[in-house]
Amino acid sequence: MPAQPNPLIDLPARAPHPDTVTSLPNPKISVRQMGREGEPLVIIDGFSGMVDQLLQAAYTAQYQHAGASYPGIRSWADPSYLDRRRDLMMQIMQRVFGFTRGVRLDASTFSLVTLNEAELSPLQRIPHYDHASGEVIAVMHYLMGPESGGTAFYRHRRTGFETITPAREASYNAALALDEREHGMPPARFCHGDSDWFEIIDEVEAVPDRLVLYRGRQLHSGVIPDPAVLSSDPRKGRLTINMFLIGE
Repeated sequence: MPAQPNPLIDLPARAPHPDTVTSLPNPKISVRQMGREGEPLVIIDGFSGMVDQLLQAAYTAQYQHAGASYPGIRSWADPSYLDRRRDLMMQIMQRVFGFTRGVRLDASTFSLVTLNEAELSPLQRIPHYDHASGEVIAVMHYLMGPESGGTAFYRHRRTGFETITPAREASYNAALALDEREHGMPPARFCHGDSDWFEIIDEVEAVPDRLVLYRGRQLHSGVIPDPAVLSSDPRKGRLTINMFLIGE
């Protein structure tokens, strides 16, 4: 994999460590359409071939609270390992998401869900979207197995929306207010599966070194199999790498 910058995808370019070159596995790639709206979900197994190195970096990272929307803590994650799959990422951005002019990295973090269910805000109890723009691609890189929980995708029952675009935001927010009036506040727990407000349309399981891409406007939520074992210790907690790419 060449380390020089590529004109299509503006990701950090760095030659991989010699000890990791031979460990790059053949990836298993699947692309499927979700729900009625047919937005793409890309799943790449065996993405980096360096999960142990990424875990070691996560163990020594400095974490801080991630703000009001994310129920946990985050730390910067060096994204240069993406260069190992530069050609593959370029093809996906072009062929699946339609970005032909360029792609840039917007954020890259180690993420740990830590919040107690009783402390979840109302919006943290329902599926969310990251950004209404179609140019934002969410990247989830799982470093742990199914016991840590994957990601589920949803349709809002009242509106039928599976994605929230700028044109839909006002009506979606109004519909959420109606949901609350009719059904009451969502229960103080991490959401998973069907509810009065939402129905599940797809789900991806966590597998070590599985990287998943989808548009940031997609309604989704992390799957938390056992909230009692959530921890701020990256050696014990629900640890992932989260990134956002901006396409043109």
